[in-house]
Amino acid sequence: MLLSNAEEELMQLLWKQEKAFMKDLIEAYPNPKPATTTIATLLRRMQDKNFVAYEQIGRSREYYPKVSKKAYFSKRMNGMIKSFFDNSASQFASFFTEETDLTDAELKKLRKLIDEKIKKD
Repeated sequence: MLLSNAEEELMQLLWKQEKAFMKDLIEAYPNPKPATTTIATLLRRMQDKNFVAYEQIGRSREYYPKVSKKAYFSKRMNGMIKSFFDNSASQFASFFTEETDLTDAELKKLRKLIDEKIKKD
């Protein structure tokens, strides 16, 4: 299950803070800040999707992510490759290298990462 754009934005803030009260999350937003009710609704939906949980501390809730950023991003990228590139990583790589403004240095770094992965396996 994926997050909506608004949920993803909030999740990014929560991943960065690791644990946060609602007021901390709202403060982390740029101006204009969302309403408390908006954040509460997003957090409730994210709990329903099993992405977020909380610990009750007095009358407040301290929220924390149940899914790591790496795990979410991996699932999201794999879904994109499956949906947009016929489940072909090489089609994705071709698109990525041809349609983005990567410098020669960035391309060489990518090649080095791939070569290192091949050597490990």
